[in-house]
Amino acid sequence: MANTKKIKGVIAILTGGGDVPGLNPAIRAITIRANREGFKVLGLRRGWAGITELVRDKKADNSKSYMVLTNDIVNKAGRTGGTFLHSSRTRPSHMPKANVPEHLRDSYNEEFNDLTPEIIKNLEWLGVDYLIPIGGDDTLSYGVRLYKEGVKVVAIPKTMDNDVPGTDYCIGFSTCVTRTIMMTNNLRTSAGSHERILVMEVFGRYAGFTAMLPTMAGSANRCVIPEYKFDINHLTQLMVEDRNENPSKYSVVLISEGAMFKGGDMVFENQEKDMFGHAKLGGIGDMISAEIKELSPKYNNGQRINVINQKLGYLVRGGDPDAVDSIVPMAYGNLALDLILGGFHGRLVVLKNGRYDDVPLEVVTSSKKIVNVEKYYNTERLRPHYHRFEMKPLFLMAADS
Repeated sequence: MANTKKIKGVIAILTGGGDVPGLNPAIRAITIRANREGFKVLGLRRGWAGITELVRDKKADNSKSYMVLTNDIVNKAGRTGGTFLHSSRTRPSHMPKANVPEHLRDSYNEEFNDLTPEIIKNLEWLGVDYLIPIGGDDTLSYGVRLYKEGVKVVAIPKTMDNDVPGTDYCIGFSTCVTRTIMMTNNLRTSAGSHERILVMEVFGRYAGFTAMLPTMAGSANRCVIPEYKFDINHLTQLMVEDRNENPSKYSVVLISEGAMFKGGDMVFENQEKDMFGHAKLGGIGDMISAEIKELSPKYNNGQRINVINQKLGYLVRGGDPDAVDSIVPMAYGNLALDLILGGFHGRLVVLKNGRYDDVPLEVVTSSKKIVNVEKYYNTERLRPHYHRFEMKPLFLMAADS
């Protein structure tokens, strides 16, 4: 007998922006719950790129744009890092002429093009009832745009910088902090053996959470963050003092990639920008390392101190998720399904003060989440500080910081 079971609807999932551990567990949780509840689940491939490039023709090969997700597929991938749906930094509302899909170039030939009408038609052609984008503020900001255009969107926050507004926690942050602590502790042996200062550059374009938490956990003596422009002489003096007070004769500083010298600006690898207007950061750790080495005699009785300089980069975003980034994505996926089953949309699933919740999706574009310097960062000591810990959230710096 033919299977006549009626499908409740179609849910589409996509992952955009940088990869982090925890994306595959989130996809797994959504898919298994949705299939059990009677939904068909589609995985949109390569972030917003896949749905942008889809050809609305049943004879077309759209395998690079989407795939049907089954329990077997997601169970296999759910324990691993990265995203098996792949990702990109595509921005359909500001698509450069060179990136417009070939089949759309006759209609969209401006220097920058808004392909949102095509995205909506493509989602309708696939029969998508609900869209679940998983990403940071760039990916989710376009989710807000689609929601305002009438698409039913339920979003999940992801970024190792932990800077999506409205939530205390974004998928990927715990694994990033865990790896930063581990790798910093590993490099202590080299720093101590050679009596050097260890400078480590970590992620954090606009927010310094990935430098703050490991420092608070004891992995570094100091940290410099994007929210406060630091004085290199002051930092050097502190690092030399920390080294000389340490019986093993070394000290450690964590540098957010978006940190800035006093009177300076962000340091970029080059001027090439992605579709969201971001140039690739890189080099602040190198510059600080060179400056500390050059200035160190001034604070060390005329003796120069050598520096170990390490950029962690993709080492903290690759590999399998830790426990938190296995559990939270599972909960976020189920929260998204709870909302869909209740007929709700235009929401962002969140963790606030240790409890799962959801907030209006527009919070993504209506505010910024950065370190509250006055509240959490000691600008004299260049390190985190707290007055009291009672009733603080798990990762201490909350969404309203």
